[in-house]
Amino acid sequence: MSIDSAVVLAAGEGQRLRPLTKYRPKPMLPAANRPILEYVFDALIDAGVDDLHVVVGYEGDRVQNHFGPTYRNRTIKYHTQQKQLGSGHALLQARDALNGDFLVVNGDEVVDTETIEAVVDAHSAEDICTLAVVESAEAPMYGAVTLDESTVTELIEKPGTGSYRLLNTGVYALGPSFFSTVENVERTDGELALTDGIADVIDRGGHVRGVMADGLHSEVTYPWDLTALASTLLADGRVDEPEAAPGVYVADSASIAETADLYGPVVIGSDTVIEPGAVVGPDAAIGPNTTIEAGAVVRRSVLDTDTRVGANATLVDSITGQGAEIGAGSTAPGGPADVRVGDRVHENERLGCVLADRARLGGGATVSPGLLVGPGADIGAGVTLRRNVGEDTEVQG
Repeated sequence: MSIDSAVVLAAGEGQRLRPLTKYRPKPMLPAANRPILEYVFDALIDAGVDDLHVVVGYEGDRVQNHFGPTYRNRTIKYHTQQKQLGSGHALLQARDALNGDFLVVNGDEVVDTETIEAVVDAHSAEDICTLAVVESAEAPMYGAVTLDESTVTELIEKPGTGSYRLLNTGVYALGPSFFSTVENVERTDGELALTDGIADVIDRGGHVRGVMADGLHSEVTYPWDLTALASTLLADGRVDEPEAAPGVYVADSASIAETADLYGPVVIGSDTVIEPGAVVGPDAAIGPNTTIEAGAVVRRSVLDTDTRVGANATLVDSITGQGAEIGAGSTAPGGPADVRVGDRVHENERLGCVLADRARLGGGATVSPGLLVGPGADIGAGVTLRRNVGEDTEVQG
């Protein structure tokens, strides 16, 4: 079977990625200098999809302004989910624009073309749904699947415990009858999940096919997942910039001082300046129009567009938003660290710090590992920061 239409679910905020998602949706976060959503589009197009439908919601203008009406000569049709009421509800927003079988993928997870092709190849007229699964020790923490040969017998959303080893990748082929199924499923806590619709199909005796996939599947749930994803993409060379040396990818318009050291895997974006004596990498993704001044050190970090790192500053295991500023001689040492996200503390995570959009770290300041600094926050010179800081907060010594 061939399938040339796909629905990309890109309406979510990603609250557990705050403060990075304060002003942009999760699919627009950087993955080795490209929005996550670009990788999704590329995988679909390379798998033969010509008809792209994107469901936007939270900060949806950021998606539409970036991509516009087309991508790689394919028309993008946007559908708006006014309130974020679950993935099943999001899918229903594209219902009237689709005919026949179609693909559904998440816009906030990098997926391989091979995984999509495996789903398309396995899907048949008797299948109401076909989904891709991978073996993963993290299945109990996300969405687990049980299989009887190629038939899905159960979907378990975040079981938390148990011996589950098959993970639902969120790549689906669906028949048109699925719309009425998901529309009539009882909502859980006011939300309508796509997986609830699939579970209902199973309960009613409909056929749901599972196909094993072994390609890349990324779960970007927390800020530190962005550095892990960047490392994976860099190791595979999945970047736009040309390779200047083994594992070192540098945009043609970037300016690299002769005495700067770049350690691969590393990517340097367009119009970025790396000054003398700076050390960048390994596992570093440096976004466009960024400046890393003389003697600064950046390792295992993701720096978004327009970031400025002052002379002799050090950033390890860290993520910056757009327009962040790190003062001269300031330090964000790497993890492991305990990280508080909302009401939960995550132990021993590899995170130096998060400096969200327009956050400023003054000269000589030090950020204790595992801290989150909100958009527009201003941390004064010489301050030693030991707690999370909210949006537009000023901290002085």
